[in-house]
Amino acid sequence: MLDTATINTIARAYDAAEKDRHRIRPPSVQYEGFAIEDAYAVQRRWVELKVARGNPVKGHKIGLTSRAMQRQAGIEEPDYGALMADMFYGTGSEIPMSRFLQPRLECELGFVIGRRLKGPGCTIFDVLSATDYITPACEIVDGRTHRVDPDTGKPRSVLDSIADNAGNAALIIGGRPIKPMDVDLRWVSVLCHRNNVIEETGVAAAVLNHPANGVAWLANKLAPFDIALEPGDFVLGGSFTGMVEARAGDMFHVDYGPLGSISARFV
Repeated sequence: MLDTATINTIARAYDAAEKDRHRIRPPSVQYEGFAIEDAYAVQRRWVELKVARGNPVKGHKIGLTSRAMQRQAGIEEPDYGALMADMFYGTGSEIPMSRFLQPRLECELGFVIGRRLKGPGCTIFDVLSATDYITPACEIVDGRTHRVDPDTGKPRSVLDSIADNAGNAALIIGGRPIKPMDVDLRWVSVLCHRNNVIEETGVAAAVLNHPANGVAWLANKLAPFDIALEPGDFVLGGSFTGMVEARAGDMFHVDYGPLGSISARFV
């Protein structure tokens, strides 16, 4: 594993890249032996920098939950990142393009934790029992790492995305909150409209067969760091659509059927 000074250097590079809206070289290319443990260590250090500036952690995101995306990334499990207080927008918001490099939107379900949830051994039933309510949500994905290293021509890897807070930049919450047993969550579906054109559709079973499975996986992955999902935490359960690029002036209407909808405009 990389030494603490190097981890800190990479984390500060990502922090500056987000604030100044520029991309950095992939750490996986710059540092020989850069491993998944290093990537998560960078992510945790970057989160610490944000918290120290008065931007607290309000939850977590789960990514790479579909088998297709995992095969594309060359991994066999999801990844995760932190949701900070300044990332949250409500439906009807105008989303400023000035805070992103290349924003893209994904459609998900958000879990609001009502009772402390901690692994190991956490199951889907524990998640459903501990969840206060579930609501439609859209994640805004961005990347602070060059897709191709400008010096070597080597592509970035999933490890660079993990270090980059799993590509998370913001999220939009809306629709109709429901209790976890009100509907069969596997069959929650979505129509993602951009400028009145359906760009993506999906069904929530694409997330590890049931979206609550992702939350159980997260609780178990965080357990070795003595981190639990706490009451009030918001957890993005994983996307069940492809990403849709957001451009200045784009209007999104994301229709979750009986669960309501989310609307936002990028300005």
